[in-house]
Amino acid sequence: MDFIEKLPKSEGTDTILVVVDRLSKYAHFIPLKHPFAARSVADKFAKEIIRLHGIPRIIISDRDKVFMSNFWQEIFRLEGTALKHSMVYYPQSDGQSKVVNRCLGTYLRCYASGQPCSWCKWLPWAEYWYNTSYHTSTKHSPFQILYGRAPPILIRYTAGSTPVSSVEDMLESRDAQLDELKMQLLRAQQKMKVATDKRRRDEQFAIGNKVFVKLQPYRQRSLAARRNEKLSPRYYGPFEIAARIGEVAYKLVLPADSEVHPVFHVSQLRRAHGVTNSSPLLPQQLNTDIELIVEPEELLGVRNNRPTGLGEIEVLLKWKALSLFEATWEKFSVIQHQFPHFYR
Repeated sequence: MDFIEKLPKSEGTDTILVVVDRLSKYAHFIPLKHPFAARSVADKFAKEIIRLHGIPRIIISDRDKVFMSNFWQEIFRLEGTALKHSMVYYPQSDGQSKVVNRCLGTYLRCYASGQPCSWCKWLPWAEYWYNTSYHTSTKHSPFQILYGRAPPILIRYTAGSTPVSSVEDMLESRDAQLDELKMQLLRAQQKMKVATDKRRRDEQFAIGNKVFVKLQPYRQRSLAARRNEKLSPRYYGPFEIAARIGEVAYKLVLPADSEVHPVFHVSQLRRAHGVTNSSPLLPQQLNTDIELIVEPEELLGVRNNRPTGLGEIEVLLKWKALSLFEATWEKFSVIQHQFPHFYR
């Protein structure tokens, strides 16, 4: 399961919760509106998923704050559901929902691009066509796998079969639009499969091998914006392989003070040749979500951000464990509110 967020508001909603069954590939597209929390998502999950399919044994999701919250984890622990989270910077470990997200995005984009705020009315048809379409991976439609029978036929309109003009116009428009939408969905699935297969590689490591781990520029929860993200290290290590997890993931021996989850997908690893330690160790401020948590260490300067002297006061801060060249100018009022202990 996954979220599609930051959509234009449509009928009061701006987010889609995508839930896909691993076996049948049957999908549900559930509209949500911000703000939502773990409890509201759990309520919606119960109304739209559990009432139809029962309590799931396993839920695979990313590391969204909703899925990592204590409420979400505890309520499913009590129900006997195992929660599994995708690996850092490897969304393919929850690839099933990611692929469905792209298909759904293509579907909605084709017919809602002219009227972006109308996507919500297309959502039921998107779910219907996805679940009744033939899937090459299963050789059946999700509907047929789930219910054990072919999906009911959507009776197409026959010209002249109704004397009501408005009914005729609506059904003709519906048939034409659904035909086009189905074609776009199949085309998108084929293109994404071909593109993904080109980037795949067969790489295997043995326990004890040394590898570099790839970390994309880490996110920041502090105010400081790193000015050298383009040139920041992409690979850290080398680190030793401690264990193989499944077919495509490896557990690394990371420093004892590291909070980063030690399991990485093979695509994030590169074999280390020789004994040269060319990359720095993991920053100590990285937490389990690869977020850099920093605090101000030293005040280097004060300025007014307008030449007239009427602007807001800014302070130049050096951040703990970061180099001097990464010092940044921040608004004094915001820093004083976020780090009050620094000015005591």
